[in-house]
Amino acid sequence: MRGNGALATGSSLLDELLVEAVVSTRAHIGCLYLLDEDGDVLKMDSQLGLPPMIAKAWARVRTNDRAPIATSVSERRLVWVPDREGLAREFPSAALSLPYDFAAAAHPLISDGTVWGGLVLLWPAGRVSRLTQRQLDRIEDIGGQMVEVLQEAAAQGQPIRPAPRPRVLDPKRKADPRPDLVALDCLNRLPEGYGSLDVNGRVTLLSAPAADLLLSAASELLGKRLGEALPWMNVPAYEDAYRAAVVGRQVTHFTVRNPAGHQLSFRFFPGLSGITVRITPAVGARGPGHLAAGAERPSPNVALHEILHLATKLSRAVTAQEVVDLVADHVMPVYNVQALAILTSKGGRLRVDASRGYSPQAIQDFDGRPVIPPDPANHSFDAGQPTFFSTWDELRKAYPGAIRSDDMSAWAFLPLVISGHPIGTCVLAYNRPHQFSASERATLTALAGLIAQAYERARLYDVKHQLAQCLQKSLLPRRLPEICGLELAAHYLPATPGMDIGGDFYDLIRLSDTMAAAVIGDVQGHDVTAAALMGQVRTAIHAHATSGASPGEVLARTNRLLSELSPDRFTSCLYVHIDLRKRIACLASAGHLPPLFGRPGWRTEAIDSSPGLLLGVDPDAEYATTEVPMPPGSVLALYTDGLIEEPGRSIGDAIDDLAERFMPTSGQPLNDLAESLIKQATAEQRMDDIAVLLCRT
Repeated sequence: MRGNGALATGSSLLDELLVEAVVSTRAHIGCLYLLDEDGDVLKMDSQLGLPPMIAKAWARVRTNDRAPIATSVSERRLVWVPDREGLAREFPSAALSLPYDFAAAAHPLISDGTVWGGLVLLWPAGRVSRLTQRQLDRIEDIGGQMVEVLQEAAAQGQPIRPAPRPRVLDPKRKADPRPDLVALDCLNRLPEGYGSLDVNGRVTLLSAPAADLLLSAASELLGKRLGEALPWMNVPAYEDAYRAAVVGRQVTHFTVRNPAGHQLSFRFFPGLSGITVRITPAVGARGPGHLAAGAERPSPNVALHEILHLATKLSRAVTAQEVVDLVADHVMPVYNVQALAILTSKGGRLRVDASRGYSPQAIQDFDGRPVIPPDPANHSFDAGQPTFFSTWDELRKAYPGAIRSDDMSAWAFLPLVISGHPIGTCVLAYNRPHQFSASERATLTALAGLIAQAYERARLYDVKHQLAQCLQKSLLPRRLPEICGLELAAHYLPATPGMDIGGDFYDLIRLSDTMAAAVIGDVQGHDVTAAALMGQVRTAIHAHATSGASPGEVLARTNRLLSELSPDRFTSCLYVHIDLRKRIACLASAGHLPPLFGRPGWRTEAIDSSPGLLLGVDPDAEYATTEVPMPPGSVLALYTDGLIEEPGRSIGDAIDDLAERFMPTSGQPLNDLAESLIKQATAEQRMDDIAVLLCRT
């Protein structure tokens, strides 16, 4: 590494070291990641043995992601994943995107406190339960050599940067083509079809019998992917078998029907440089993805598709019930589960937070029951590990005190773990004995990680939302005062569950036997702070109103107080002083929507109340007053913007539409009139809360 060729030579040395790491540790896949200049993203610089689509999906990994390479680099240690279940427990998102059986090691590249990147190696699951000392030494040694290459390139002023896309390395050595021809001639004599695919899935060799079975010519398929060259081969079963063979180093099998109507059986035998394919006419097969009689598990592709679909849905769920409903809708039909429950514990007793499929009696049996300790002689218990019981006898043996509800016969207990702490358990129950395959266990374990994250997020949101709603409702008047000659109706509707809480408020203040003040307002923001500030505004208005201040003075004094209490929050407010003896209403507005004035037999109008600035904008703001006659039977409607706002519609048009719908009639109960105003709003998802106050003389 000297002179202008340092960069190219350094990259070449890294490539050679990666190949050596794969070969010397007997791995079948290797990837080299380099840290970007900002130190936030690991970029795959080169890889050996990984299908391009998978390499593309993992080409960029953020250092705070839950992935083996990210954890290895951020925690500066070797991360070992023994199998798919281990991957699902520690890295559920990674397990869902790589639903194959393999073991993996991620090793950070570090020198003198500087992190350069990381090395990832994969082995077929089952062949390597743990790394030998020799493998550990080779990984450490080769990692050190990689660091030296990176250090020297940086010292030369030509640091090695990650390639725009991962370089795909080829471990094959050059060979005399004549042995290839001899081997092909040998394969052509066999009745079965044989071929070879590289790790990218491209055909590198195809015998004549194989081409005949594929109804094509070898020359037309060489260098192409079968699924692209032959549309009838572009089926999920083919892609899944190919990926499982390459990534998991498994011998895989699937069947497919060719255009002539003949069933073909494909068997993939993986190796370091590619896959050997054997193609034969199928005997007794019944199509792609066929399962043996009695099998009830979804194919890996179907299960993966459903789980990814569920993950997308869960990311938008904001309530605990939404999470349960989504899990039940997607998991129960895919895995043929008959019942599902999410259990938590409080004070050493079980609590059924939500369920689907269980009878009311079963829920009653679970709820409030003491947490069942396992039999220490037969069962080693870890609350953070999933457990699977294929029969009732297995469950009873491990938990002698267990109860059997609804005649269920098999169970999966999936712990919901957040930051290493169990927050609950998701129980899946089957109405017949069920053998859990390794693949199914891994998928369900990964699923538990997704459920835990979504459920905890939703649970915290539920707590926050309920707290804010409770705070807001406690600050609103529990009941309105009774004033002779004045009929009242008030309605408050919180935003649709899933939205934040608002700061809408209303009040009716008794000033004397013949005078009252009606108030409505909206504090800026949709959070607990808005709800708390609403209480302060309402209290201030109440205090100034009872002191005998005029409507304009009430708003001016409240404005000065609000400017001091919360200078970064603004509030709209409408204050109406009603004199029942003189039958006059005096209004003052701080940027609030105009009230509606209606009388039986008259056209409803919006009153121009000459609104001033919002409360909290200018401490010296003044507020004008407007007088309106209130003859017997007239109705004033005060409301907040949640009642009328619609995306893409002007406020003026919305107010006009509300006025057309506001038609007081003689003898009509005021509550019915209020409900007629909010009827349309309750039928739709509300982005804001709603407050309505009606006053009739």
